[in-house]
Amino acid sequence: MLSANIQAGSSTRGYQDYVTRSWSHVLPAGNKRGALDTIAELAGRHDIVGLQESDPGSLRSGFTNQTHYLAQRGGFAYWSHQPNRRMGGVASSANGLLSKLEPKRVEEHSLPGRVKGRGVLIGTFGNGDDALTVAVAHLSLGSGSRKSQLDFIAELLGDHPHAVLMGDFNCDPDQPEMQGLYRNTRLQPPADCVPTFPSWRPQRAIDHVLVTPALAIATMQAMPAAHSDHLALSVELDVPEHALG
Repeated sequence: MLSANIQAGSSTRGYQDYVTRSWSHVLPAGNKRGALDTIAELAGRHDIVGLQESDPGSLRSGFTNQTHYLAQRGGFAYWSHQPNRRMGGVASSANGLLSKLEPKRVEEHSLPGRVKGRGVLIGTFGNGDDALTVAVAHLSLGSGSRKSQLDFIAELLGDHPHAVLMGDFNCDPDQPEMQGLYRNTRLQPPADCVPTFPSWRPQRAIDHVLVTPALAIATMQAMPAAHSDHLALSVELDVPEHALG
């Protein structure tokens, strides 16, 4: 599996780029297509991919649905996207789910928070209570909003034995707002914290792939997502066959 905040294909190689290259977040200029091709090559080495900040088709992406583009270039037969934040057609952001396995069901949920525009995208693979459930989310910057969002996600995932929650959490895994998620689901804190932000000098572990004990993580490593300000997390996961069938 792979979780990647792709920053809509924009390039950020240092804090100064947030100012000097701010135009790239609202205009289609820059080599975003080349960045997407690089991300597609990385994504294509995985079976299931969760995307954050994937533009669903606005001015800054040249009206390209980036999730669909990555699905085509990466060889994924199945894809879903959840547009969340829209800025008048100039820029838009979505969660995305790419898969080489056919999901039985895909659900979209808006997340609570002081500022609207966050969501969680959930794909279910397999049937019954033991089915693999994969959730993709991009949480808020404020701790109060994150707590309400994590509490909401905990209600959705509940007691699922084969659950994965991946995405940009905007916080370390040991923050107080994370505790309710661990208490109210079977999801566990990561055994190892892998720094993913900022990509040019990773210091903070704010991107996570959380799993339940029945799903064993064999390996986890951070990998560049083209020139995004986040590194992607690549995870090799052992999933029981009955969770997929």
